[in-house]
Amino acid sequence: MAISPAAAAAVALAALCLLVAPAAGFYLPGVAPNDFDKKDLLPVKVNKLTSIKTQLPYSFYSLPFCKPDTIVDSAENLGEVLRGDRIENSAYVFEMREPQMCQIVCKISVGDKEAKVLKEKIEDEYRVNMILDNLPLVVPIQRVDQEGAYFYQHGFHVGAKGQYSGSKDEKYFIHNHLSFTVKYHRDELRDVSRIVAFEVKPYSVKHEYEGQWNDKKTRLTTCDPHAKRIITSSDSPQEVEAGKDIVFTYDVDFKESDIKWASRWDSYLLMTDDQIHWFSIVNSLMIVLFLSGMVAMIMLRTLYRDISKYNQLETQEEAQEETGWKLVHGDVFRPPAHSDWLCVYVGTGVQFFGMMLVTMVFAVLGFLSPSNRGGLMTAMLLLWVFMGLLAGYSSSRLYKLFKGSEWKNIALRTAFTFPGSVFAIFFFLNILIWGQKSSGAVPFSTMFALVLLWFGISVPLVFVGSFLGFKKPAIEDPVKTNKIPRQVPEQAWYMNPIFSILIGGILPFGAVFIELFFILTSIWLHQFYYIFGFLFLVFLILIVTCAEISIVLCYFQLCSEDYLWWWRSYLTSGSSALYLFLYATFYFFTKLEITKFVSAVLYFGYMLIASYSFFALTGTIGFYACFMFTRLIYSSVKIE
Repeated sequence: MAISPAAAAAVALAALCLLVAPAAGFYLPGVAPNDFDKKDLLPVKVNKLTSIKTQLPYSFYSLPFCKPDTIVDSAENLGEVLRGDRIENSAYVFEMREPQMCQIVCKISVGDKEAKVLKEKIEDEYRVNMILDNLPLVVPIQRVDQEGAYFYQHGFHVGAKGQYSGSKDEKYFIHNHLSFTVKYHRDELRDVSRIVAFEVKPYSVKHEYEGQWNDKKTRLTTCDPHAKRIITSSDSPQEVEAGKDIVFTYDVDFKESDIKWASRWDSYLLMTDDQIHWFSIVNSLMIVLFLSGMVAMIMLRTLYRDISKYNQLETQEEAQEETGWKLVHGDVFRPPAHSDWLCVYVGTGVQFFGMMLVTMVFAVLGFLSPSNRGGLMTAMLLLWVFMGLLAGYSSSRLYKLFKGSEWKNIALRTAFTFPGSVFAIFFFLNILIWGQKSSGAVPFSTMFALVLLWFGISVPLVFVGSFLGFKKPAIEDPVKTNKIPRQVPEQAWYMNPIFSILIGGILPFGAVFIELFFILTSIWLHQFYYIFGFLFLVFLILIVTCAEISIVLCYFQLCSEDYLWWWRSYLTSGSSALYLFLYATFYFFTKLEITKFVSAVLYFGYMLIASYSFFALTGTIGFYACFMFTRLIYSSVKIE
């Protein structure tokens, strides 16, 4: 498992080549472009309301907004439903390349209940999400550090809190006027257009009108397309108060753009801190590759000397005086305590590894388009289910090595231990979300579909894999195991199992924690994340560091004549999950503004699932590295 400096350099070079395209926003769009003629209808769809303060999504129509005559739900995939997306039609309909000024949508009378709900959502900083031609609505915000550069905020805030001049009372104001900008790329030969951007500037305006209210024919005095009076500020805002009416209006402007349809997501995906991101990842890569190279050189030199020395021992006297890892050759392959559970967790880790690897490869190649909402989660779920075959196979192969005979029992535990515990946490969190009447609560039909995937596909595949794995001949140990177990001598303080396990998790976590920050920001602060080139590189670094640190600590353990390496090899790299959870806790208190108890429980519940998954993945990588390492060194020496 030791890696040469040349091989490390080759891996680094290949990985850096992979970085270039994805970091620039490379993806395969995955859907055919829509061509629009002039005056074609452009229906705007609405999605969930989101907040970084509560993490609880709500349906758009849970607030007193303007509704179309009939509300139609869009078909959603499994990933979208699990994310809490609820995509519906809206009362906003544009005409292609036909600018409109101060169009009235509707007038809403606000009662006590409506005012209370609106104030709560404004207090919690909820944002409205809309979609046009599969592009999410964004608010362009000027960057302070670069002139003329913008970053994009997902959706616009429902409203804002503020005070009237000369008053100390805090009031709530709703954004009831939306100034939309639709950018399009025009094909001059066919005179058709493709939408490449959908932006908005929200305003709060206390609309006034002449005479009686006459729906959309009413003439407003606050903004008038005939008098060329447009809204450019919120100087006279619309307060949220029971008994007051709110008039909802919008402008829409169309701008021709040089951006081509295939590149329309690039401005969304090239987010802030890109230079810091590059610097951090490359810096992390260099440190980890340096450490891995050092470890590889130490291991190669030390092992070469050890094996040469052991193979030169000829006399009985010299053989009796041998010390170090060769001394425990008769016990090193003795099955560990609770070996059946080790088999189960190794199988689970293999399932995770397969899912992660295939997902990463597809993402790096650009198949998981950002325009396909929920595609990533759907792909990961389906891959997890089908990787049950590998889980069953690997767990039963290891079980047979440990002279086990009840392969069905192992298959059953592999199929239910990890998914069962995750499903229990997920179900508990779903009840909490349902209690908050959030659209993030997974419906019963989707829950039934998840159970069906688990019991109908995953469980049978685990059993098929277990059957195939158990049917194959058992793996032969390179040396024979003694009948009487050898006593493990007293160990130095630094070889204490707990200490060495905790030390072992630091390096793998150090390899991923920078990328972890960006992933957490993407999930909990609702920012775009599509830098799978970086992520794939970090995944490769993680594999190398988990393997290297487990091998080194396993070697030191065997040199101390402690042959109980099976579980420790798994826990050494697996302990990085503990640091992941501790970092998630640190992130919660330093970066997030979550105040509600239910939202905090949701955060820690989901991060517990993520840490548990990371434990299975990294533990399995460390275990297999040590497994191959011990077999290699004990098959390389002469055992009398």
